[in-house]
Amino acid sequence: MYEYDSRVRLSEVDQHQRMTLNAVLNYFQDCSSFHSEDLGVGIEYLNEHNRMWVLRSWKIVVDRYPYMGEQIKVGTWPYEFGRMTGRRNFRLLDNQGKMAAYADSEWVLMDTERMRPTKIEESLSGAYTLEPGLDMGSEEGKIRLPEQMESRDAFEVHEYHLDVNRHVNNGQYVQMAAEYLPEDFEIHQMRAEYKKSAVLGDVIYPGVKVSPDGVTVVLGDQNEKPYAVIEFR
Repeated sequence: MYEYDSRVRLSEVDQHQRMTLNAVLNYFQDCSSFHSEDLGVGIEYLNEHNRMWVLRSWKIVVDRYPYMGEQIKVGTWPYEFGRMTGRRNFRLLDNQGKMAAYADSEWVLMDTERMRPTKIEESLSGAYTLEPGLDMGSEEGKIRLPEQMESRDAFEVHEYHLDVNRHVNNGQYVQMAAEYLPEDFEIHQMRAEYKKSAVLGDVIYPGVKVSPDGVTVVLGDQNEKPYAVIEFR
């Protein structure tokens, strides 16, 4: 397992001085990036080989949001490689060493010249050590798109939404979707599925469905084709 220590910053908490879901997600994303960089298969390696990892889906469970100033430890490890995909777990330990949050994720390796999925070579997958995956509960399948979703005002993609690949960052979609949660809605579980990449200048048309089980948000294009589907419980 790859791990690093950190401390919850003021910029990462809400009005109750607790970490936000977006902060948890960012710690997980950063941890996977640090892991790859330290193994020599990070951004420079991928750029040299015309490759990039694209996140296909997240499932994040939060049992407790650590407080501002609290010492935390973030860890990640891959547990499975397919022909063109990889799966990776994450965990966040609080100052008592208890698992406050954990996650599962699926990634696709893309050829950046042809912009299509490509085979994972041994030179890349062999850099990692596989470990047993977390038990994340029963397999839920894809997020079901609700009927009769409520349309919300469309908005344009700006520079601050983009990542190093010039696509909307995975966490930005989640943060966009969280804007439509009811007041005082506490997120225990978040699932996100990424369908296609939005880029600078694209217009996103949100659809929202609030149900007794939670909230589902579809961030789509003008033809109602989703960029991302996010489910909060």
